Amino acid sequence: MSRPGWLTSAVCAAAWATAAQAHHSFAMFDFSKTVTVNGVVKELQWTNPHVLIWIESEPAAGQPATEWTAELTSPGNLTRMGWTKRALKPGDRVEMQINPLRDGSHGGAFHQAKLLSTGQIFTSNLRSQPPPGAP
Repeated sequence: MSRPGWLTSAVCAAAWATAAQAHHSFAMFDFSKTVTVNGVVKELQWTNPHVLIWIESEPAAGQPATEWTAELTSPGNLTRMGWTKRALKPGDRVEMQINPLRDGSHGGAFHQAKLLSTGQIFTSNLRSQPPPGAP
């Protein structure tokens, strides 16, 4: 293979590997189950490729609080659904529903959250939203 051909092949292979690594499967979540977590927002990380929310759960009697992580869609998708990076702030009390991780860890795919102070419900299910510009 000529030097230009080898260089082109190497650059294409590196670009493909980077793109493949940048996104992951959702097979780690159990979409047949829903878990509800009541707690306080610790952090909303508004970054690509997926927004993350950390919640400190309300502890059960005699038990320590646990930290839960929920993975959402991208900031762009959430913005189109009416979210902002300040939608949920540290200290907000929420009731969050997630599709849990299959390995039993404290985390999952975000389904919805209810802001307990106002009753406002946040969702990240694009299929349940009207398309942009729809009446």
